[in-house]
Amino acid sequence: PTMEALVGAAALATGRPVFLNYTWYQQQTYTGKRSPQFTSVRMAATKDGKLLGMETDWTVDHGPYSEFGDLLTLRGAQFIGAGYDVPAIRGEGRTVCTNHAWGAAFRGYGGPESEFPSEVLMDELAEKLGMDPLELRYKNVYRKGSTTPSGQDPEVYSLPEMIDKLRPKYEAAKKKAAADSTDAVKRGVGLAVSVYGSGLDGPDSSEVDIELNADGSVTLYTCWEDHGQGADMGSLGTAHEALLPLNLKPGQIHLVMNDTSLAPNAGPAGGSRSQVVTGQATKNACEQLIAAMKKPNGSFRTHAEMEAEKLDLRYHGKWTAPANACDENGQGSPFCCYMYGVFMAEVAVEVATGKTTVEKMTMVADIGKVNNFLVTDGQIYGGIAQGIGLALSEDYEDIKKHSTMVGAGLPYIKDIPDNMEIIYVESPRPDGPYGASGVGEIPLCGPHPAIINAIYNACGVRIKELPALPEKVLAGLKA
Repeated sequence: PTMEALVGAAALATGRPVFLNYTWYQQQTYTGKRSPQFTSVRMAATKDGKLLGMETDWTVDHGPYSEFGDLLTLRGAQFIGAGYDVPAIRGEGRTVCTNHAWGAAFRGYGGPESEFPSEVLMDELAEKLGMDPLELRYKNVYRKGSTTPSGQDPEVYSLPEMIDKLRPKYEAAKKKAAADSTDAVKRGVGLAVSVYGSGLDGPDSSEVDIELNADGSVTLYTCWEDHGQGADMGSLGTAHEALLPLNLKPGQIHLVMNDTSLAPNAGPAGGSRSQVVTGQATKNACEQLIAAMKKPNGSFRTHAEMEAEKLDLRYHGKWTAPANACDENGQGSPFCCYMYGVFMAEVAVEVATGKTTVEKMTMVADIGKVNNFLVTDGQIYGGIAQGIGLALSEDYEDIKKHSTMVGAGLPYIKDIPDNMEIIYVESPRPDGPYGASGVGEIPLCGPHPAIINAIYNACGVRIKELPALPEKVLAGLKA
């Protein structure tokens, strides 16, 4: 919630720390929502399925305020059709102001809106060509010589390997869906490929400090801001890797986090940037400390020796991404690291009611070298859960109807399957710290088109406006 000014004014007035707490109704009505996006996409391909071109038109409903609206609209140019080598693209996007809820940054920030239409269209194209949706994707995903929609050379080419890993599970899922379908409950399988950038567009930068303590331990000062996503473990894991020459145990690395009176500016925890940008700043700070501690014979100075030689004990790390912003035609290299995902949804559709249940989700994820599997698993499970809500139930159109938890369509526990499978493909990133990329937003860029494609595979109903409420599916079945 961008209400920091209220907190600042209250802190100035009282001279004391201030905390702002919303009721649920205030949280729903005062804060920004994901901007609705209305998108039309056309694709051309040869008869054997090689993409030739894409035409796009998209409108972002950003509500009454323009904050970041232009950047959100740019995401359409960057991510509609992302993942595929499309030699010719013509498109036009626009931001419009309306009297709807104001549009705010939300997980995926333009990726889920942009990749939904192009991923559903890939299934439609596969049907017209008489091709399997997986094989059409495999034929067109990035390989050496491909570019992103913004004209950038992808930093890795792991999508063919990712699809190869999914293929046997996909074939088994199709057979299971066919065997388990009944007249009352139709089952289907759907796919989606997703791509998202790690970083804020262009030369994004971050700063971190590290200090050697008297007992030989170190203290890392960082504002890798934490929503609960594991910034502490991201900081610790990166610093531990960087400090391996010192043989420090994790318990010897102390964290001072998110105290802006003590730690430098690391930038926001947004754009899946932190592991890459703040991770590189952490690596840079640690490398400076190691260089200062290192003796000519290869051993390391103690804290006392550093003091005796009047060497600094605290080092300031900084890193700026080697990237540039896109031009007015959406062309450029906005991110030095990307994230890649291939999603598979297995769903059941009740013919009598139109209700869709997601029975299993599978994600093949390439987020570079993984810092901590438990933390990244949690990011992916959470993102997939959000994607199921986005696909099937969540909405915010009517301020009275949608301002309660039930009205807003938050999924219940029973709506999210326990059966989620994550398969990692670790492609080291040239510009990521120790090969790492980000993870936060890619899990929400592809579940919803995979689910919508699975609904069509199950019962022949193509949903083009989210969420796929039971009444929408039922209307399609009746039609």
